[in-house]
Amino acid sequence: MPVSDPSALPPLLLAWYDRAGRDLPWRKKHGEVADPYHVWLSEVMLQQTTVVAVAPYFRKFVERWPTVGALAAASEDEVMHAWAGLGYYARARNLHACAKVVASWRDGRFPDDEDSLRKLPGVGDYTAAAIAAIAFGRRAVVMDGNVERVMARLFAVTDPLPGVKPRLKALAAQLTPDFRPGDYAQAVMDLGATICTPRNPACVLCPWMAACAGSRQGIAASLPAKLAKPERPTRHGTAFWAIRKDGAVLIRRRPPQGLLGGMMEIPSTPWRETPWNPDELAAEQPLPGQWRALPGLVRHTFTHFHLELKLVAAKTAGSAIAHGLWVPLDKLGDHALPSVMGKVIRHALAKAY
Repeated sequence: MPVSDPSALPPLLLAWYDRAGRDLPWRKKHGEVADPYHVWLSEVMLQQTTVVAVAPYFRKFVERWPTVGALAAASEDEVMHAWAGLGYYARARNLHACAKVVASWRDGRFPDDEDSLRKLPGVGDYTAAAIAAIAFGRRAVVMDGNVERVMARLFAVTDPLPGVKPRLKALAAQLTPDFRPGDYAQAVMDLGATICTPRNPACVLCPWMAACAGSRQGIAASLPAKLAKPERPTRHGTAFWAIRKDGAVLIRRRPPQGLLGGMMEIPSTPWRETPWNPDELAAEQPLPGQWRALPGLVRHTFTHFHLELKLVAAKTAGSAIAHGLWVPLDKLGDHALPSVMGKVIRHALAKAY
């Protein structure tokens, strides 16, 4: 059964979804009304993050901030701290900014069409389509990595990503139905996440197996084709572990823009291509002190580069003036520290004493 009649495929997928769709904390069953706030929040969290990682954060957010108005009323630091560990922290800043816009727009109601949704902070094509379809029942072509993989296999598209994305979206548009568009969007994403997986797809369980050109040609598992990714470069920096006699540690806020913007950090040099030598560190020190190098390195990988951080440590008198905040060790968890800084703290505690 080649894909000669695209209209025949959505009913097959929806029947499968009604039986086998994932039970997710933000998802409503067929016939129930989706909460636009929950849909938006989950879709922002799910960008570049797994369902398993997102579920506990979603529950924590909606328990603490049950409405978009409540989230808008929170401070940015509260939101960043609650987000810590999810990564890609620009999403958290945009989340808070978007909540403020929606809270002051039509009494806290989200727009219900893609064009208006795309005007909100942090809402791109994918998120706008997902909200329009799932929360408001609009016909919208929802494209994430799962959907791209399903389309590439279903139609045996062998051209590589990312250049082939427009073609895959056009193919997805052919299949997207006018009926149950929200359920269909979630169904095709579920199909990619649970059946049409990146490795070892379970083709015999797929409701579209008979129509799948990739399966028929025996090439499904190799699709979608991808161009080789360039090797991640390595950047280098030095972090300054400053501790007062009373045990308080110096932290500071990173600039609002850029990587980890607005998060708290153990003070560090900029991260660059070449390691820092000891003579260069004097100009970067957050306060005067007898700084000594700690053994070992902290390694962390971001999306586009590897990071290697050396640590230097100093004990300082209570009178030392520094740009930042002195925090007791047992209160560091109260601040929005990204996971790389958690590694720095653990390394310092292991090596500085």
